Amino acid sequence: MRAIRLEEPRHFVHVDVPFPEAPGRGQALVRTHRMGICGTDLAGFLGKMPFFRYPRIPGHELGVEVLAVGPGVTQVKTGDRCSVEPYMNCGECYACRHERGNCCERLNVIGVMVDGGLCEQFLIRADKLHPSEVLSYEQLALVETLAIGCHATDRGAPVKGERALIIGAGPIGLSVLEFTRLTGAEVTVMDMNEDRLRFCREVYGVPHTILFRGDGSELEEMRRMTNGDRFAVVTDATGSNRSMANALHFVAQTGRLVYVGITTGEVTFPHPWMHRPEATMLASRNAMPGDFRRIIGLIEDGTINTGPWITHHVEYNDLVRDFEMFTRPETGAIKAIVHVTA
Repeated sequence: MRAIRLEEPRHFVHVDVPFPEAPGRGQALVRTHRMGICGTDLAGFLGKMPFFRYPRIPGHELGVEVLAVGPGVTQVKTGDRCSVEPYMNCGECYACRHERGNCCERLNVIGVMVDGGLCEQFLIRADKLHPSEVLSYEQLALVETLAIGCHATDRGAPVKGERALIIGAGPIGLSVLEFTRLTGAEVTVMDMNEDRLRFCREVYGVPHTILFRGDGSELEEMRRMTNGDRFAVVTDATGSNRSMANALHFVAQTGRLVYVGITTGEVTFPHPWMHRPEATMLASRNAMPGDFRRIIGLIEDGTINTGPWITHHVEYNDLVRDFEMFTRPETGAIKAIVHVTA
């Protein structure tokens, strides 16, 4: 069957791989209909994703159809449309024993550490499938991105009336925005790209945005809009080690800083930047199973509108040719969806 593999940074190839065998106990055979291109895929293409292993068939933001199920599978059935929870945890390590499989010591994320869904069919643990009778394959492919933001928001735990700053208005930053706004916190978004900030204002009604110029003006704007208090919760979704280090400047006394972006660089800062405000620093990795179920419900009832997210569509046969353009900010892509099969 056909598949696309990233052999090494910046080098995609079309390959022919064997069709999967029949699903075993606890497994499901699925067909990929839609795949979302996310920052992890772009960073893997550029050689900047620390967890990416080459060569690799990418694809972890997926809308799939169940073709067959193995013995013991009851949570999905043939014909179900599903979102994929791509985090293959071991079930045995400390994190798994404490119901935190998102950061399993032996975690394998499909499309990143093991082959993913940029192919016609693949086998997966059936417990990693989250069905919906209502959502389209495109909507289901967006659930994983939204889950990242859901979990990151839970880590920072903003509450109504607090000021929350989201640094970076790419797909992950927007997913944090989706869930931070539901808490009732007062949201501000900062980015280097004025078009992305305009999107936040016009689509999400974000009242406060800050254009990052790197000349200190962003700090002055922050002090003005918070009356010098800074932000109770700051979430950095940039993946830039410089931004991640500087983010402490925006954290209020006793505030929380959440790192959801990933970098291969070192994040360094003078210790007093963290110690003086008694700041709490948190990492956020992947998402929880309950996040997927919650998000599917929120899209189904209209609380989350996925329409504005999808800015580009790519046919499977054009992906190798077109993929590089999504690494360029001027392309204006928020989320590109690959049509893997009809």
